[in-house]
Amino acid sequence: MIYFVGAGSGAPDLITVRGQRLLQCADVIIYAGSLVNPLLLEEKKPQCQVYNSAKMTLEEILEVMKEAEQTGKMTVRLHTGDPCLYGAIREQMDLLEAEQIPYQYCPGVSSFCGAAAALNLEYTLPEVSQSVVITRMAGRTPVPEKEEIASLAAHQATMVIFLSTGMLELLTERLLAGGYQKDTPAAIVYKATWEEEQSYICTVATLAETAKAHDIKKTALIIVGDVVTHSSYRRSDLYHPEFETEFRPKKTY
Repeated sequence: MIYFVGAGSGAPDLITVRGQRLLQCADVIIYAGSLVNPLLLEEKKPQCQVYNSAKMTLEEILEVMKEAEQTGKMTVRLHTGDPCLYGAIREQMDLLEAEQIPYQYCPGVSSFCGAAAALNLEYTLPEVSQSVVITRMAGRTPVPEKEEIASLAAHQATMVIFLSTGMLELLTERLLAGGYQKDTPAAIVYKATWEEEQSYICTVATLAETAKAHDIKKTALIIVGDVVTHSSYRRSDLYHPEFETEFRPKKTY
């Protein structure tokens, strides 16, 4: 069996209990060495074979999986965060299906959740924002034309932008073109939940200069929207005494 496992956002204790158990049982681990915290490899068995996929092609990864499967070994493919986001797992799954190799998927804690924790932030504040757009700038990997940053910014929802720290001047330009104001709150979170974590609150207009001031060039998330500064929001109905639910009657004080 091949297990795709989300390693979590960085801190080794943020892997799920299920993911940790799979790591401990694995005969083969293929991990994304450029992103996954190497401390997680301390969970492995002494005889476990370890491969760093940062130095491998998709075809080489598949060959390791096939060989492990043919010799009755269990493989963990360890991805950063939750591999459903920018994890390139679908192409691996398609090849495994073509080879009739079984696989399962264990989710993980995404860095966009870790970034919210770093800022003590709630992405969905009543009457401020109830939607989160997770996206990226087009770079060496393009994005569909309909998902261009300015088009998404027009919704004025909370935005979490991956893989774009090296293009902050262009990102700012596209956010402004989409309708955000220069003084719209923004944040840069570097290596969320790692020991090296850094977080800075700024504005859309000052994203690039904030990153430059702190020498942040990669491995950071950008968050845009009024939720960043916890601006005026309406109290949630969920725990309001005058809001009746199937579990709790209305109360008046």
